[in-house]
Amino acid sequence: MIELLVIDVDGTLTDGKIYYSNTGDEIKAFNIKDGLMIKSWNRLGKKSAIITGRVSNIVDRRAKELDITYVKQGVKNKKEVLDSIIEELGITYSEVAIIGDDMNDLSMLKMVKKSFAPYDANSYVYDLVNYPLKKNGGDGAVAEMIEMLLKEEKLYEKFVELW
Repeated sequence: MIELLVIDVDGTLTDGKIYYSNTGDEIKAFNIKDGLMIKSWNRLGKKSAIITGRVSNIVDRRAKELDITYVKQGVKNKKEVLDSIIEELGITYSEVAIIGDDMNDLSMLKMVKKSFAPYDANSYVYDLVNYPLKKNGGDGAVAEMIEMLLKEEKLYEKFVELW
């Protein structure tokens, strides 16, 4: 049973583009369908984590809106951070599902049997994961992953009952 969902941000929760305004503000777009599924996952009593290499106030805001359990930004060694979360939760890698899109996600993706990548992920990463997705990053890939997990784990009826 999957207890922890780990999500990369740029290229997974977003389309990987970063926009800067003339005043220097950073802008990212998030998919509302991904958000609904993450929030639902958490409402089912599961845990979620963002582990990302960049640092952005926008990510903190979005994570708070979605009740994401762990938010780790500015991470150089994603596996090391994941190890500490797993230890804190008292779970194993077999209880973790991860979605990532690029080379800096490999250290985590290689550790689990439920690894996912958006359709537009780095080709090496896409070919490596157990579940290559049909949706692009920022375009519902996270929602696609969570729906697959809910169906595999026979939690889809409970998800429907939330609404």
